[in-house]
Order: sequence, then C-alpha cells, then structure tokens
Amino acid sequence: MASCNFSVPFSGPSVDILDKAHETIKSQNGTFTGDENTGHFDVSVFGNTVKGSYSVNGQILEIEITEKPFLVPCSMIESFLVNKLN
Repeated sequence: MASCNFSVPFSGPSVDILDKAHETIKSQNGTFTGDENTGHFDVSVFGNTVKGSYSVNGQILEIEITEKPFLVPCSMIESFLVNKLN
C-alpha cells in the first residue's frame, strides 16, 4: 500500500501536540510510542489497521501513514488528525 505523508504546523512546545496525538490514538484503543522527536502509532479503524510514524521538525509535526485500509483515502486520515490536533 502507498504511504500518506502530511505535515501539521503547531505553536508552542511539541509535547503539547504530541499529548493530543497520544490521547486521540489511545481514545481509539490504539498504541502510541515515542518521545518529543519521533515515534510510532497504530490504531484499529472499523476492523482495519492504520499504522504510522511521526517526527517533529521545528514547529511541524510530520506524519507518515505506512499502513491503511485501501478504501480510506489519505485525505480522510489527514483531515481527521488535523481536526483532532488543532
């Protein structure tokens, strides 16, 4: 499967946006591991797995989705995450 890549700009300390990301993934019974620089996550969505990684580059959270359901477009995942993180 093709990966999805997108960036989420943020202000303030990276720990704040990562805490939001962690809570969003955990609220969906997913796993979120890493630190304020890099990490990985996975979550089950409608019985399918979404996996990815993140890295922080200045005030940008860079996200790469490495596994997703075929019928779920990258734009839907990006929209969901951006709305939850802002």
